Amino acid sequence: MAIRALNRDELEKLDSIWKSPGYLAAIIAVACAFGAWSLLLPVIPTAVLDAGGSNTLAGATTGIFMATTVVTQIFTPRLLRQFGYNPVMVVSAMLLGVPALGYLLGMTAGPALLFSAIRGVGFGALTVAQSALIAELVPHRLLGKATGTMGLLVGLSQMVGLPLGLFIVDSMLGFPAACVLAAIIGLTAGAMCMRIPKIRPTTQVEVDSNATIPEGPQEDHQGQARPSQARQPQTTMAAHTPAWKLVTVPAIAICSLSMSFGAVSSFLPAAVRELDPVTGAVLAGLMLSVVGGAGMIFRYSSGIIADKRGVAGGTMIPGQILGLVGIGLMALVLAQGWSVWWLVLAAILFGGGFGFVQNESLLTMFARLPRSQISSASAYWNSSYDAGTGIGSFILGAVAAQAAYAGAFGVGSAIIVAGLVVTCLDKIGGKYRIAETNNTRARLRRIPVAYKAVQGARRLRGKARRPQRPGPRQ
Repeated sequence: MAIRALNRDELEKLDSIWKSPGYLAAIIAVACAFGAWSLLLPVIPTAVLDAGGSNTLAGATTGIFMATTVVTQIFTPRLLRQFGYNPVMVVSAMLLGVPALGYLLGMTAGPALLFSAIRGVGFGALTVAQSALIAELVPHRLLGKATGTMGLLVGLSQMVGLPLGLFIVDSMLGFPAACVLAAIIGLTAGAMCMRIPKIRPTTQVEVDSNATIPEGPQEDHQGQARPSQARQPQTTMAAHTPAWKLVTVPAIAICSLSMSFGAVSSFLPAAVRELDPVTGAVLAGLMLSVVGGAGMIFRYSSGIIADKRGVAGGTMIPGQILGLVGIGLMALVLAQGWSVWWLVLAAILFGGGFGFVQNESLLTMFARLPRSQISSASAYWNSSYDAGTGIGSFILGAVAAQAAYAGAFGVGSAIIVAGLVVTCLDKIGGKYRIAETNNTRARLRRIPVAYKAVQGARRLRGKARRPQRPGPRQ
């Protein structure tokens, strides 16, 4: 029997995310999707090399997977509006799971690239749909905890999947068993998607649905601060301003951290082994788990904090600072040759900061866009994350080739600084946001410095236009 979907008023009366119909199935589907992805992430390049393929082909399998993932994420919101969540998610899960069996045909260029591309399409559509669906299934006041819990399961699935895939390949079961398991996990995600209520993305005409999580304390007509409400009407500015303008700042924040993560995931294990061949040999395999574990805990904590404060964005800047300190410490330790244990601390700091920014950037996008564009917010977030990881791996990999690992992490620090500056400027400018659309004059009037400058310019212009009085006759 199909599960009945609750309307928004019924959802807002729930006191727990676990009472929301379909939420448990949704987060299990999320965990399975990332499990199927992470299980084969290190396995496929290794299998290509074992089959006699080149390093270029091995890297291309991951590259084409991420490329089709990002491209698919761009078009997924349109598919969700046209077909709804369930059909898109079920088909996506099939595309992620079943093609894993195609690798059994051989690891030459044709099968390896073809089935990686198909799986990327499924993964891209599934990640966007799942993130957007979470916002449709839970009360707005509990959205932070809901997304944090999702991040917790994503982190757990990656922590299990990444080493498990390699373990299976190295065991008596071998490469075919890893492919079969990935297919089963992907199909499990599809089965869970069938347990989700059949709902469509909220449309603009549903007036009562145009509420978002506020980004800051609200004020009454007397200018007094009042508690933020879970349901606030969307402003005219959000309704008419292009979506990309509203999400640019959180997109830059998550992209800057994910670019640095591209370097961390690619080079940190090797850097640990290079710094201390003895202790590093033991720690190298655990470093990415340390980063992922810290990110998982901090991402969940960020959601709890956001729900308690009633606003999105509270841990964004602290997260960027933590990430900056973490990757900066990595660069410093490698440059100075300090103890390898400092890299463990750096991994915890970077992972924690990355976890904060992951959750806050998603919540901020949900807050800035009307509910009719929730799927677009999810697409922007996932595209920023995945594109940042891929671009960061490529650019910082080139830096590492010229300036060693310390140089790559140093450039990663600079990238985070740029994102932090943008976030701080937006934080300052956000104090003067108003509801008028495309009204530059009204915006400037709200900024004291700009207002004084405009008034001063007007006075000078008035004096220049005023005719001078004739002097006294001699």
